[in-house]
Amino acid sequence: MWPAGRIVGESALSLLLMLVVVGFGLLGDRGAAETVGVALGVGLLSPLRRVLPASVLLVTVAGSVVLPGAGPLVLIAAWSAGRRIGGLGRAAGVFALAYGLALGLSVVWEGALLSPSLLVFSGLWLLVSLIVPGLAGRYWSQRRTLADTLDEYHAQLVRERVMVAGHARIRERQRIAQDMHDSLGHQLALIAVHTGALEVDQGLSGRQREAVGVLRQASVAAMHELRDVVGLLRDGTEAPGPDGAGPDPETGGEDPGMPSRGVAGIDSLVETCRRAGTAVELRRSGEVRPLAPAADHAAYRVVQEGLTNAHKHAPGALITVGLRYEEDSVVVEVTNRPGAEPVPGSVANGGQGLTGLEERARLVGGMVHAGRTADGGFRLAGVLPYTSPARAHATFVAVPDDFRAQNSAGSFGEIDPVIDGNGLPKELARAMSRNKRGSGIAIGCGVAALIAVLLVVALIVGGVFLFREADEAMIEPKQYDAVTVGQSEAEVRRQLPAGESFLTSGVEKGAPPVPEGARCLTLLSTEFGSSWDTEPVFRFCFKDGELVEKKSFEVKS
Repeated sequence: MWPAGRIVGESALSLLLMLVVVGFGLLGDRGAAETVGVALGVGLLSPLRRVLPASVLLVTVAGSVVLPGAGPLVLIAAWSAGRRIGGLGRAAGVFALAYGLALGLSVVWEGALLSPSLLVFSGLWLLVSLIVPGLAGRYWSQRRTLADTLDEYHAQLVRERVMVAGHARIRERQRIAQDMHDSLGHQLALIAVHTGALEVDQGLSGRQREAVGVLRQASVAAMHELRDVVGLLRDGTEAPGPDGAGPDPETGGEDPGMPSRGVAGIDSLVETCRRAGTAVELRRSGEVRPLAPAADHAAYRVVQEGLTNAHKHAPGALITVGLRYEEDSVVVEVTNRPGAEPVPGSVANGGQGLTGLEERARLVGGMVHAGRTADGGFRLAGVLPYTSPARAHATFVAVPDDFRAQNSAGSFGEIDPVIDGNGLPKELARAMSRNKRGSGIAIGCGVAALIAVLLVVALIVGGVFLFREADEAMIEPKQYDAVTVGQSEAEVRRQLPAGESFLTSGVEKGAPPVPEGARCLTLLSTEFGSSWDTEPVFRFCFKDGELVEKKSFEVKS
């Protein structure tokens, strides 16, 4: 189906060509039935040239010889045929056939009125009106094809570059994951083993065993989190659940017995802080509603980061953890009052915790705020929606950094930003198949340029030829007035051109009768006739070596 713009354009073009045919019919005194028939035929052939370019070109060329109103359609049909006929040999054959058909029909239609000079002129005119639009259309089509091919090659190169960069990114993530596993995993395992041994040491008091137990649980939880992070770096997915298919909806992907790292695990975080000797108050309000997995995990991380920061920067201060369920989101906040200054050098501050929280909240469509309170304490709050946006993934890896983003747009329902909708796989495959066609297109453009140069030369030669023919066939009215009856034939012919030109062919049709036994010289006037379809003619008739008659009259052109 054609788009609406093309339908409107083709309709307007057909209407314009039909009006041109009607105008030619009115000016040429043609019958109404003939004019209407030609107009309808032209209006039908105009849109058909897009489907049957070769057939429309041949029919239009044949019709233009007999019906001058179809002439403008020849230019458009030649342009369209040059664009749409595939293969250089086939296009050359069609245009050669059209040229020969037009020239042959001209010879048959004009008959004896077509002199050799007029035949040459007609051939040059057909060459310009038929071949030049075809070459222009073909050059434009080949240039556009070449530009599209280059665009597809560029899209392919950009895609390959992105894939190579993504592969390098994956390898770097795997290396980081291996380093984390080999270094941090070993250290955390030692901490868990030693704290486990201390926890059963009979020399410790109950309070000390409890503190050591908190350390052991923290080290074990850290090992589990390290395992998840390593798996995320290696595979780009969360740690598998018990069945190996993904996070367990019951436990959130944790081992049995481990606290959940979601809203359900906030109680465990608070209890662990209390066992470490920190005063923590947990407040809940609103009707409990389920969160999306990513938002649930983000809520846990907000509380975890808030408690960690309070321990590091305000040791001993009262901490309040709030969990408030609103209509469209849950608000998680951790507030601590001013506390004692930490011992210098005892706090390792990387400055990445809040940045990571902001990114997590952004991915689920929420936000995080951190700042000082009026009493000098600190408040960390996160607003997380119940339903995550469609683009939020279960993992916390940004979409541009995910190797899956390099797949085709059809896999994820989004347009690949690398190629901007122009480099789909099938188009890239087609671009790869055009390696051999590229040289053919270049050769075709070269041939078109050579033929264009030859046509320009032909136009120049034709123009010179036409001016020479005009000098041999036309005189001014004052030259006609300067000749008088009774002058010798030799003297008159010295004053006038020879008149041997194709321009004077057919002017005797409709002329006054020639004096008996006289030979006449017929010339055209340089001025226009009394109407657009008449042409002024000067005739000089000689008998017995002298001018016996001169006449000025008009004939139908």
